[in-house]
Amino acid sequence: MSKARPVERTDVDKALLGHATYRSLGEQKLSPAEERFERARQTTGLWLAPLVTIVFLFLPLDMAVQEQQLAAVLLGVIVLWVTEPVPIPVGGLIGVGAVVVLGVVPADEALAPFGSSTIFTFIGAFILAQSMLASGLARRFAFRILSLPGVGRTTTRVIVTFGGITCVLSAFVSNTATVAMLLPTALGMLAVMAKLMQQRGVVAADFDPLRLRLGAALVLMLAYGASVGGLLTPIGSPPNLIGREAIEKATEERISFLEWTAMALPLCALMFVVLAVILLLVNRPEIRHLEGIEEYVRGERASLGRMSRAEINTLIAFGVTVTLWITPGVVALFAGTGSSVYATVSDRLDEGVVAVLGASLLFILPVNWRRRQATLNWSDAARIDWGTIILFGTGIIFGSLLESTGLAETIGESASDWLGLTDALAITAFAAVLAVLVSETTSNTASASVVVPIILPIALAADVDPVQVGLAATFAASFGFMLPVSTPQNAIAYGSGLVPITRMIRSGISFDIIGAILIILFLPVMIDIVGIG
Repeated sequence: MSKARPVERTDVDKALLGHATYRSLGEQKLSPAEERFERARQTTGLWLAPLVTIVFLFLPLDMAVQEQQLAAVLLGVIVLWVTEPVPIPVGGLIGVGAVVVLGVVPADEALAPFGSSTIFTFIGAFILAQSMLASGLARRFAFRILSLPGVGRTTTRVIVTFGGITCVLSAFVSNTATVAMLLPTALGMLAVMAKLMQQRGVVAADFDPLRLRLGAALVLMLAYGASVGGLLTPIGSPPNLIGREAIEKATEERISFLEWTAMALPLCALMFVVLAVILLLVNRPEIRHLEGIEEYVRGERASLGRMSRAEINTLIAFGVTVTLWITPGVVALFAGTGSSVYATVSDRLDEGVVAVLGASLLFILPVNWRRRQATLNWSDAARIDWGTIILFGTGIIFGSLLESTGLAETIGESASDWLGLTDALAITAFAAVLAVLVSETTSNTASASVVVPIILPIALAADVDPVQVGLAATFAASFGFMLPVSTPQNAIAYGSGLVPITRMIRSGISFDIIGAILIILFLPVMIDIVGIG
């Protein structure tokens, strides 16, 4: 008899901290049932995406040719994103190519949005994150958070605490930047918990750490928590400023920083509680109590020793970047968002420019001056998640095309006419639902830019308070949670490899629905209490 081959023990750190994103079926450890489902899903996408596109192209619709072509391509791309017959970034690129080939817009016009500042935020933040992982700083941060009194005792506390930190930070720092800089720490925390689970026999010795429900819950809490926290202040997320400016132009009524925060705080607190419940129910962690983790963390922290030169340099670059990211928010608190000082500072300290400048410090600060060795070399930096950058770039392109071709306006006006909206509740609900739907297929910034200008005239024509309707659309624009392309933070979470698209859709649709209901029911109440409109 031949001896059974010993089970190869999974290297958790290598799997979580050095994995490839957008893995094929052959790169994943799946059960036979999971593999059959994934194979069927991907095969379906290969024929369904072109079929949906072709059928919609030839439907006899009362639409401009450009609008119908763009809608057909976008529907096909959504099928590709949901079924993944090709990696999700490639699905976006196929859509952009189809738009140009069909003549919707010229190539230069289609590709111009790829120069968005958000792309440079991704690049700079990802390079900083790469240095945090390579130097071990992320691991040190992870142990520090897990050693906080009571936090490390249960997975629920870890997830909720980390979500709370994310939520507060994203009220003053860009959602994208917040998620990008906290993701390495989240991965470090997950690596610690996964190794503990492996040692205790909670999971098999050769398990796949990238398919843990605990990992999905933690990373989705990071992404979704940033979206919720971004609603807390006018500067928390670009859609807030876009929506507020559009409302001010339509009504000549200014919403102050304090009024916005007072209105948003109770609503965001309620949203955060609902978010935690949904994520922990949909992605129930494999283990609840982390027995012995305090002793484990204490021992590991002791073995880390003093900070290395690479860690110190990374911390300096990280600190400079975060300080510059926060500066416009601090100026807004004292000078107001309408001041010329705030306009100048926020314009000069653009988050994308700050991100790449901060990342550049890693190639300047030395770890060994004699050998001219910097903190990070280019071969390390080149390993950042370029797939997520491409994916979100294509999302920005589609958002821009929805606006420039007039397709978004056509959808909004046609739906409003068909539904015959006349009262405040119906129009508010329509604004929230439309913003969520548009945000699912484009960025949240594009959703606010497109939906708010469409919905305000509808409210005014129906003699309904435009402030309530405009704010509903603005808040809901940040509520695209189903697809990676919906928000930059969703793209980062998906790019981590810990969140399969099917799990993101299940978690996201639940929060989309409940979040929209909360906006429709509670936002008008808070507006009345604060006295806006």
